[in-house]
Amino acid sequence: MTKFRYVVLFLVLIVISIVALAISSPAEVNGVEILYTYKVVQTYPHDPTAFTQGLVFHDGFLYEGIGLYGKSSLRKVSMEDGEVVEYVNLARDYFGEGITILGEKVFQLTWRENRGLVYDLATLQQVDEFSYPTEGWGLTTDGKHLIMSDGSDVITYLDPKTFEPLWSIGVQSENGPVNRLNELEYINGEIYANIWFSDLIARIDPVTGKVLGWIDLGDLHRLEKAENSKVDVMNGIAYDQENERLFITGKLWSHIYEILVCPYQ
Repeated sequence: MTKFRYVVLFLVLIVISIVALAISSPAEVNGVEILYTYKVVQTYPHDPTAFTQGLVFHDGFLYEGIGLYGKSSLRKVSMEDGEVVEYVNLARDYFGEGITILGEKVFQLTWRENRGLVYDLATLQQVDEFSYPTEGWGLTTDGKHLIMSDGSDVITYLDPKTFEPLWSIGVQSENGPVNRLNELEYINGEIYANIWFSDLIARIDPVTGKVLGWIDLGDLHRLEKAENSKVDVMNGIAYDQENERLFITGKLWSHIYEILVCPYQ
């Protein structure tokens, strides 16, 4: 074999090695979309009977939206021991979904009932309600608008006073539309979204809908599943803005995890 052929073969092998590494490396699975992992900072107790549909941190407490017909509620929960401090039950024909807090009010969606419920933050007494034409899944706020998902790839911005839809964005990854957007949390100029039946959280540009990255939490789900085979999917993202703490949990999970997000090495 001539020297030239050796050089060509060497270059081909290099190219093959680079491609193989790109395929196998977690950080390159989504191309320019960064894949993140996590470190557990702290673990807190969580009611293993709670079918978590929404999670918000506010003033030292967690507020939790609970689902299932006949079992849906809105709860104020102590972080340290997981005790329910206050709660209000939804009507038995309502399936509670995502929640958020804006101003002095708590907002909660329902699944197929096309109704949103509004509560006074201090008392958890219902003070208003609103309607929407889609299913209700996740809910968050950027401090000005209500931001909701409906189980599709669409995120809709609502006026928090009139509840009229203002605009929508379609969430797109490099592989196309991202469907089954579930629980939402607005964090430092991004929307974090649970994807139903996935252990991934999408980090989304709130203006364009482009997926900026993915957080892989599969190990936590498997850990919960090993302790209790009846646990359901990961669902629940809350953020303590003042102390920069990120919390996640799931439906029927026994723990809430404070995590630190970091890129795969």
